[in-house]
Amino acid sequence: MGELLNLVGLSTGVVLYAMLLAMVVRAGRVAGGPARFDPLLLVTSVLGLIWNLCALPAYELPKIGFLGPFPFLDAVGFCALGFLPAVVVHSVLRGQRDGIRGAERRSIAWIAYVVSGTAAVLHFRSAWSGAPVPSPFGMRLLTYTFIGLVLPLAVVTRGQPGARRALWAAALAIFAVSALHLSQFHQGDASWPVELVGHHASLPLAFAMLYQDYPFALADLFLKRALALLSLVTIAFMAIVAFGAWSSTFNQFVTVDPRQVGMLVTLWVAIALLYPLLRRATAWFVDAIVLRRPDYRLLRAVVVQSVEAHEDIEPLLDEVCRRLAPALSSEQVTWRKAGVDRFDAPAFQVPTAEAPRYAFVVGPLTGGRRLLSDDLALLESIAVVVARRIDAIRISRERYERETREQEMTKLATQAELRALRAQINPHFLFNALTTIGYLIQTAPPRALETLMRLTSLLRGVLRSEGEFTTLGREIDVIEAYLDIERARFEQRLRVRIEVPARLRGIRVPVLVLQPLVENAVKHGISAQHAGGHVTVRASVEHAQERHELVLVVHDTGAGATEASVRRGREAGVGLQNVERRLACQYGRAASLSIQCAPGAGMTVEIRFPVDAGIAANEREPTWTAT
Repeated sequence: MGELLNLVGLSTGVVLYAMLLAMVVRAGRVAGGPARFDPLLLVTSVLGLIWNLCALPAYELPKIGFLGPFPFLDAVGFCALGFLPAVVVHSVLRGQRDGIRGAERRSIAWIAYVVSGTAAVLHFRSAWSGAPVPSPFGMRLLTYTFIGLVLPLAVVTRGQPGARRALWAAALAIFAVSALHLSQFHQGDASWPVELVGHHASLPLAFAMLYQDYPFALADLFLKRALALLSLVTIAFMAIVAFGAWSSTFNQFVTVDPRQVGMLVTLWVAIALLYPLLRRATAWFVDAIVLRRPDYRLLRAVVVQSVEAHEDIEPLLDEVCRRLAPALSSEQVTWRKAGVDRFDAPAFQVPTAEAPRYAFVVGPLTGGRRLLSDDLALLESIAVVVARRIDAIRISRERYERETREQEMTKLATQAELRALRAQINPHFLFNALTTIGYLIQTAPPRALETLMRLTSLLRGVLRSEGEFTTLGREIDVIEAYLDIERARFEQRLRVRIEVPARLRGIRVPVLVLQPLVENAVKHGISAQHAGGHVTVRASVEHAQERHELVLVVHDTGAGATEASVRRGREAGVGLQNVERRLACQYGRAASLSIQCAPGAGMTVEIRFPVDAGIAANEREPTWTAT
C-alpha cells in the first residue's frame, strides 16, 4: 500500500508542478508582443517539476526490480528541491517590486542561495564518490538554515502588501526540505507514513500557489480527476480489507506477498480510469466504421455555420432538414409551424422568442433505427441554434423596416419643407421685382414696359416645374434676367461681373440658390451707396476632404455691415435663412454658407456643397463674363 500511495503522490506532484508551469507560461503570453513571464514563479514550477520527475523513477523503480544508475538522478532531484525554498524566499523578499531593495533583504537572499548551492555541491560529491545521496550534511545545512531564516524573513517583510500569504509560501517551501530530512529517509528504510511525508512535502507548496493564482484551473483540471482517482483507490483498499477478512486464503496471499497485491490494485485502478476512454473508442468504432454514422460534433458545427449564412427563415429551415435526414437515417425530416399542424411523427420545437414558432418533424427511421439520447441531444441543440438565428433575423428585419419607415418619413418631411421654402422664395422675389417696375412706371414709363416683359420671361423660368434642382446655367440665366431688371432702376450705379466656367453650367444645383444672395447684394449693399458698386458672381470646383465641392461666391462692394447686423438679418430675414435651410435639407452637414463683411468694405457670401468628381476635368477654361 505504501508503494502505491508513493507512486500516486509522486505522479500527483508531477501533474501539479507541470500544471503550474503551463499556467505561468500561458499567463506570460501577451497578444501581439513578446512573452513576459514572472521569472521566480517560472523557476519555482520548474524546480518542483524536476524534483518529482527525478524522485519518481529513482525511488519507485528499484522497488519493482529496476536497479539503474540513479545516484546522479537523485542528486539532480535534491539540488532542485534544495533551491526551491531559496527561490521562494527571493520571491517573498522581492514583494511586488522588480528587485530586492535594502541590505537586510539582500543579505537574506544571498544566504539562501549560498546554502542551496553548497548543498547542491555536497549532493553531487556524494553521488560521485558513491556515498549515500542526498548528503546528510547538505540536508542538515538546508533544514537548519532555512528554519533559522523564517524569523528574519518575517521581520524584514512586515507591513509589506501580501506579506502573510508570501510567508506561508516560504514556510511550505522550507517544510518541503525539512520534512524530507527529518523523515531520515537517507538513513535507511523508514515506515511508509514517514516516507510519504518526506517524499511529498513539496505538494502543499504547489497546491498553495495554484490555489492562490489559478483556483479555477486547479479545480477543473486537477481536483475533479484527483478526487475520482482517490475514490477509486479507497474503494480498492476497502474491497481488499473486506475480502481479506472474509477469505483466509486471500488474507494469506496478502500477508505473504503484499507487493503483488499493490501491483494488482494499481492495475485495477488503471483499468477503471481507462474504461471511459475504452468506451468512447468502441462507441466511435461502432458508429463510424460499422454504422457509418456522422460525427455529431462536426455535424453540429457545419449546421451552425450554414445557419449563420442564411438571411431568410424558410431556406434556413430547409437547409437544416436536408442535413439532419441522412445523419438520423430518416426517410425525411421536415419543418412545420408549431401550434398549427398536428404531428404524427416525433417533433422537436424550435424555441423562438416570439410566434410564429416552428418544429422539426422526424420521419420514419431506416434499418431498425430509433432515436437515442445522443440523437435527442443533437436535435435539441440544433433547435436552440436555429431559434437564436431566427430571432436574430426577425430583429434585423424589424430594425430594417423601422429604419426604412423613419427614412421615408424624413424624406417626406424634407420634401414638404423644400416645397414650403420654395413657395416662400417665389413671392418674395416677385414682390421685389414688382416694386422695381412700379418705380420705373413713375420715373421712366417707356422702360417700364420693356422691364415688365423681361419680368414675364423671368417668371416663366422661375416658376417652371422642374423639381427642387436645376442646372447652374439656368440659375445664372435667372440671375442675369433679375440684374437686367435692377439695371433699369440703378442704371450706371450697378455694375455686374459673372465668372462661371462653361464646363460648370451643367452642374445640378438647388433652385434659386444664388438669386436671393444676389438680391441681398443689390438691395442692402449697392442701393445704400450713392456711387453704386460692383456685384461679382463666381463659381469653381475645389477638392476638399476626399471629395469635390462646388464653390459659389457672391461679392459686392457696397456698404457692408457689422457681424451683429448680419446675425440679426440671418435670424429674421427671408433670403439667407431660406438658402441655409434648403442646403441643410439637401446636403446636411456637407454644405455650408459663410459670410465675410465689414462696414464700408462690402460683403462676400460663399456657398459650398459636394458635386460629382467628374466635373473637375479641365483646370483651364475660359470664363463667361458680363459687365
